[in-house]
Amino acid sequence: MPARNTIFLSFALAWAESLHAADIFIGANAIDYSGYPDCRPEFIKAYEEMANLATKVSVENKIRFKIRAPLIELTKAEIIRKGTELKVDYSLAWSCYDPVSDDRTQSAEHKHKYNACGKCDSCILRAKGFKEAGLPDPL
Repeated sequence: MPARNTIFLSFALAWAESLHAADIFIGANAIDYSGYPDCRPEFIKAYEEMANLATKVSVENKIRFKIRAPLIELTKAEIIRKGTELKVDYSLAWSCYDPVSDDRTQSAEHKHKYNACGKCDSCILRAKGFKEAGLPDPL
């Protein structure tokens, strides 16, 4: 989705300002980013600068926002391994760009209205990441 991280960060910035929270986290990844410019470190840095010019709390020197992107330089395999260490249930997580509406599911408890297509860039990168991590993809 074009400008997806820009949209997410805009909502996060508004919420952070409301809470007076200085740190904003995003899971953007620059290595396997499928060509979306708002996944690059340059964008994250520029957005952070903009956030500190665009908010009342920053202009009044009450908060200096920091955009944190801990996954930005990791490969998909490294992200999957880290998530596995943290006990992420990857059967509940996917970011397909072209989900299909059908009954293809792995188990009844993880039944979704939509399922990952397995063919778009996001699905291909996920499959590659699991393979390189040496782990089975639960989807």
